[in-house]
Amino acid sequence: MSTAEVARSAARLRQAWGARQPQVAVLLGSGWAGMVDGLLDTVDVPYAELPAFPPLGIAGHTGCVRLARLPGAARPLDVMVLMGRQHAYETGDATAMRGAVQTVAALGCPTLVLTNAAGSLRGDWPTGSLMLRSDHLNLVQRSPLQGLGGSDRFVDMGQAYDPELRSRAVQAAAAESVMMHEGVYAWMMGPQFETPAEIRMLQRLGADAVGMSTVPETIAARHAGLRVLAISLMTNMAAGLAAQPLSHEQTLKAAAAHEQQAAAVLRAVLQSLVD
Repeated sequence: MSTAEVARSAARLRQAWGARQPQVAVLLGSGWAGMVDGLLDTVDVPYAELPAFPPLGIAGHTGCVRLARLPGAARPLDVMVLMGRQHAYETGDATAMRGAVQTVAALGCPTLVLTNAAGSLRGDWPTGSLMLRSDHLNLVQRSPLQGLGGSDRFVDMGQAYDPELRSRAVQAAAAESVMMHEGVYAWMMGPQFETPAEIRMLQRLGADAVGMSTVPETIAARHAGLRVLAISLMTNMAAGLAAQPLSHEQTLKAAAAHEQQAAAVLRAVLQSLVD
């Protein structure tokens, strides 16, 4: 994607939204679609109308950008909801969502919240648990910044996940009577699930959860100057930690079972980030 494509995407969204300005953006992964239920004053723009956005090809990812107002907010709060992502395993390209992230920045939205489904590496974090990401392991060793020039591509990742936003998110979840764990996320390319030996390796490396997304978006967001928060919904126990075979259908089924609670927590978190 080019700078011109990002500019055209931002212009198309401004055309659709008029004077409304999102204060926070959220990218919805599997298990998080319930977050859009009950949103007010919605305006949708399909990814297909945004040249910096990729086509989507995975079940559970809608493929549109929605501007909406959070219900129950003390003051009007517009949220930019990116409904779906292209994963690196679909094409082998880690840059797929870079243009979408850059469009968020071009619109002047300062914060990006990333969500996904993940496998738990912790026996005490069962299916349905929520993990706030404190750090990540880029085991794929690919970057959405590959191919870019200039010194700003050497991005500091020392605090990739904003400490202040994490603190607010933990408090917002507690107010909803939900425990928000904090931990390290390991990015694996996929689309196959990990082997039990790979899971044991990840545990020894210090990972608490594993998945196939969001790390490229975090890197792209930090490059664009955005503050980042990332939340994972545990939709399965990782390979070797449970007897049930892993499948994408199982992931979607588990995500649906916990979707409403995750969505309620996410709405509370979004509100807390701009209060």
